[in-house]
Amino acid sequence: MAAYLIVDVDDLVAHFRSRGINVDLQELAVGLRAGAALAAGLFSPDRLRAIAVANWESHRKGRASLDPQHIFKAAGYDIFDMPLRSSLADALIMHYFSFDPEPVDELILATTSSDLIPLVRRVRTTRSARIRMWGSQDVLKGTEFADEVIFQPLETLLGIQQTKNVAVYIDFENIAISLNEQGFTVNLDHLIERFVAQAKAHGQVVKLAAYAPWGQRGSLPPLVDSAGREIADEAPSRLMMANIDPVFNLPGKNSADMRIAKDVITDSSHADSADVYIMASGDRDFNDVLNALRARNKQVILWGVRGSTSRQLEKNPGITIEYIDDFTDLQTHQSLSLSASSDGSADLGGFTPSQWSSVIIQFDRLAQTLGTDVLTRAQLIEQLQDVGAVVSKARGEDLVSQSISLGILKAQSGNGNLMLNEGHPIVDKTRLIRDRIVLRVLNTLNVRNWEYVNYGFLLKGLAMDRELDRPGLNYSDQWRSDWIDCLVRERVLLRELVPHRHNPEDLVPVIKLQPDYVPPSIELPRRDAMDEQRNWAGISLDELDRVDSNVADMVRRVVVSVEQFTSFRGFTWCPLGSLHKRLRSFDVGMTFQQAVEYLLANNGVEVKEYPNPQSDFYTKGISLHLDSPICTAIINERDSFVRLLLSLYERNQVISEANVRMADPDTDWNLDLWFSIMETENVLNAIPGRPGQYSLFRTHHTVSLVAEAQRAERLGRFGEA
Repeated sequence: MAAYLIVDVDDLVAHFRSRGINVDLQELAVGLRAGAALAAGLFSPDRLRAIAVANWESHRKGRASLDPQHIFKAAGYDIFDMPLRSSLADALIMHYFSFDPEPVDELILATTSSDLIPLVRRVRTTRSARIRMWGSQDVLKGTEFADEVIFQPLETLLGIQQTKNVAVYIDFENIAISLNEQGFTVNLDHLIERFVAQAKAHGQVVKLAAYAPWGQRGSLPPLVDSAGREIADEAPSRLMMANIDPVFNLPGKNSADMRIAKDVITDSSHADSADVYIMASGDRDFNDVLNALRARNKQVILWGVRGSTSRQLEKNPGITIEYIDDFTDLQTHQSLSLSASSDGSADLGGFTPSQWSSVIIQFDRLAQTLGTDVLTRAQLIEQLQDVGAVVSKARGEDLVSQSISLGILKAQSGNGNLMLNEGHPIVDKTRLIRDRIVLRVLNTLNVRNWEYVNYGFLLKGLAMDRELDRPGLNYSDQWRSDWIDCLVRERVLLRELVPHRHNPEDLVPVIKLQPDYVPPSIELPRRDAMDEQRNWAGISLDELDRVDSNVADMVRRVVVSVEQFTSFRGFTWCPLGSLHKRLRSFDVGMTFQQAVEYLLANNGVEVKEYPNPQSDFYTKGISLHLDSPICTAIINERDSFVRLLLSLYERNQVISEANVRMADPDTDWNLDLWFSIMETENVLNAIPGRPGQYSLFRTHHTVSLVAEAQRAERLGRFGEA
């Protein structure tokens, strides 16, 4: 009796991976061979001709585990190498069936591809022969062989280990708010697609639930679809279409936490519970739940948002962290702005340091020293050698010649002297980046009277430099670090290690300007003029509005932001660096520093070193004197504005500047400022596609406090009546 098993290894492995199924190749090989012998009615698998066909070279590349070819060979298979898949059936016919005089009684094809179907027609079989196809999907449907070939699902056969079951619990309210706070547009369609795909990558999804106060207007940031339309009302139906269960909970942190924790603990206690539990949230309150899952021998994965995930969760060794901003491609407000302003011709790739950077920076440096804009070829090559940009004169000649070919350098006719092509995009971008970094260092040293600039401080400052908001520029700390390192290599900047101010045994990197570097002409503010402007004591807020409205606006932003931070978190102080980062986009010149100095001079705040609960060192922070006249006036002004927003919300009116003016025509509100403050503090969210219209985050901490105070005031008046 002639019985054949042909296993299409390439196809099966690729198909299982695409479906998220983990297959042990050794179990697969042994199981298929034993199952085929049993199906053919053979007493022993040794009487079965088992053939494993694949492009075996592709399976060996880059794999540290056992070679699949050796696995199948050890399991009793003939190894057939077929690099050209289009000739697969012909090669098998030629090698195994052309010269075999005995017709086949049993032919089993293990594949999910139609590439082996020609064997059904061309292999000579007995009249009672059986032909089987083992696969994950029936590729015989609609063909002439659909009735005569027996199809059996591979998943039901011995030796195939299915993937683990996966259960996903999404704290959607937490995730949406975190994404919004980090500057991402919450594209629901895109999130759904990536959530499902990421979950399937871990196995077979048996549960996918998203928890939020669905249908509660104002409880979530604006949700948009891929076309940019707001679709908050459609969110539950869109989730259900993707087999995600939209679970309703009341607005507020504790409601979602308790509901999710209850469901997770209950579901994981069943005998048939999932193997992998994925929780999408950055809330530290879930740490105990995740530890309970680990105690039940469950694999635990946390989906969080960078910058909004609890450090306690990030440091938990028993869980795997996957950041949503890594496996999604959500647009940021900045990227939307860049794409809107781009004419389509700009190169959107990352503009990173290169050999051309050395040519441009060293040309400018030498030209600045010599007081000219023209250099000889020999001068430039010697300069490149001096700073180590090239190792030899010959390499310098090559680099200069290539720069001329690219149009970065222009050779003057006649004498062959060189000039930089100022209109070349590489020259323009390189100069911009160099000048912005040098200016940032110079400003910091001059304004703060420091000897050096902390490396991390410089990175943060550059991240908020709006002059670098161009395609391919300033997109990550790594990009900024690469350019700082470039300027260190080019001997524009000097990097040193100095003892940490709180722990002298630790050395921290700092940046200075090279002593012999002549920076471009930059007009810096004179310290004596700055000192004259710092006499803020006794100036009222109304007077400050008249003297310097920019500083007055920043004073309001500082007080509102610090009050919200300390009130919500139950802290007495706010990190000064984090506050500056939050308000940096509104810092015109030195308004942030001047606003803090104004508040200090008028006893509105206190700035000092505070013990950091998350570190052994102290952190410079700012705390409010809430009983001071300035802070009291600003908080009252904010609360009055929030009450206006609540009145529009309760009357189901669109929140816009026009409606605010109509609701309170007697007050001279600075609406540009207060709408901006409310947006910055996430009280208001701009509605995509509706310029000038906003949605109120009704469950926001500040809004809730103002609403509760308003309610208590009304009840008090009612009781008096």
